[in-house]
Amino acid sequence: MTKILLTGFVPFLDYKINPTMQIVEALSNKEMHGYEIVGRILSVDFQQSADQLKQYIDEVKPQMIISLGLAGGRYKITPERIAINVKDGEPDNNGYTPVDESIYENGADAYLTNLPIRNMVNRLQKEGFPAEISNTAGTYLCNNIMYEGLAYAKQNEGVKAGFIHIPASFELAIQHGKIPGWNIQDLITCIKLCIEETIRAAKN
Repeated sequence: MTKILLTGFVPFLDYKINPTMQIVEALSNKEMHGYEIVGRILSVDFQQSADQLKQYIDEVKPQMIISLGLAGGRYKITPERIAINVKDGEPDNNGYTPVDESIYENGADAYLTNLPIRNMVNRLQKEGFPAEISNTAGTYLCNNIMYEGLAYAKQNEGVKAGFIHIPASFELAIQHGKIPGWNIQDLITCIKLCIEETIRAAKN
């Protein structure tokens, strides 16, 4: 069966819960329209997470790589358009704080996703969920993993890859106290809809 690799992250920074983990766990091993979703969780460590993603790709051999990240403070589902060859920002969970570093010294400046992000946003809005395309995945772990996935897709014809940022869940929003939140079941539904649109585009 054709595989979809769906990844999320462990908690990080001030976020003691990461709803991407819950979404991945809810959808892992599910079948959708002839595709099997294989869920994996990544560490919040620049080097470890990149190595983990490559390992999971080798194990799963997916035709689609959809990575999820928490964007605490955003209030819409935001599929990302572009990943850039930069590591910069807050410390990861092991205290590493890159400043103006390249992901790959001789790598492409940026990669554009080949997921059907406009179709995703249109479908989500049609179903009543706030969504828009994001033109920045930042320079933290999310951008790092998106770049790695797209670098793999660029080298393997037919592979689709990209990244979707999600808002906090209600549970995390209450715990944090200063960010908006969504019902976790709505977040799960939105990612299912995004996967459906990716499958639909692949079959057309």
